Amino acid sequence: MSERILTPIIDLVEASPDVDNRETFEHLWAILAEMNEKIQARFELHLDPCSERFADYSNISGSAEGAEGSLKTYTGPEVDWYVHSFIGSPESSFTNMHITLSLGPQYDVPNFGFALGTVPDLFMYMDYIPRVDLLANPEYVDRYYTAVNEEFLDLQEDARFNPFISRDLWTRVAMTPTAVGYTAGKDPAILEKVKGISLSRLDRWLKWVDEAEPTAPADRPAIAARDQLIRKTTCERDPANNLGDRLFGKEAAEAMVATLWGGARTLPRPTGE
Repeated sequence: MSERILTPIIDLVEASPDVDNRETFEHLWAILAEMNEKIQARFELHLDPCSERFADYSNISGSAEGAEGSLKTYTGPEVDWYVHSFIGSPESSFTNMHITLSLGPQYDVPNFGFALGTVPDLFMYMDYIPRVDLLANPEYVDRYYTAVNEEFLDLQEDARFNPFISRDLWTRVAMTPTAVGYTAGKDPAILEKVKGISLSRLDRWLKWVDEAEPTAPADRPAIAARDQLIRKTTCERDPANNLGDRLFGKEAAEAMVATLWGGARTLPRPTGE
C-alpha cells in the first residue's frame, strides 16, 4: 500500500540531505529536454532577455556549494509565457525541474503545468491548469479532464507511487482533481512510467492546441488577466521557495520568482490578434 506524504519538501530534503541524485537528475532532465524539443518545434518562441541572468545559476554570487540551475523564459504569438528551468543541488538530494506553459488569450485550452525532481525520492507534479471555473463549466471538464481521469486513477492504484499532499492550502486549491502529485522510488520501471505519462500529457495538450477554436476577442483581456494573476500567485506562494532562498540567497531567489511568473518580462504579452 502506498504511503500518503504530508511532510513539507524542505523537511524531506533535510531528513536526507546527502543523497547523490546526479544520475536520476540527468535522467529526468532528459525527459524535459525531449518535451522542450516538442514545444520549440510547435510554437514560435522568443527568449525573453529578463531570464538571461539566470541562464546559468553558477554565476550567482553567494550560491551554496553544489547549487546549480538554469531558467529560460519565452513568449510568442500563441504563448504568453513558457518556462523551462531547473534548480537544485543534484549531489545533495534536492532538484526541481519545471516546464510551465501559459497560452495566449486566443485559446481557452488549459495551461500546462509540469515538474519533476528529487526530494530525495523522485517527485512529480503534472496538471492541466484550467482557464475557466470548472464547477460552472461542466462541458470544459468533459472536454479536457475526462481524458486523464483513468490515468489519475491508475496512479492512485499503483502502490509504488505515494500521494504527496501539500500542507499549503493555496497549493491544494490550485490543483485540479486529475492533477498528478506523487513521490516514488527511482528504479528503472518507475522512471520509464514517469516518462511515458510525461510525454503523453504533453502530446495530448499539443493536440488540444492544434484543434482549439478561437476565443471571442472581447473575452481575451479577461483571460489574459486571470492567467497572469494565477501564475503570479502560484509562484509567489510556492512553499518550496524557501529552498531557493537557501541555495541562492533571498534577493536572487525573489528575482527568480518574478522571472518565473513573468513579472520581470521585457517582451510584450500576446493579444491573440
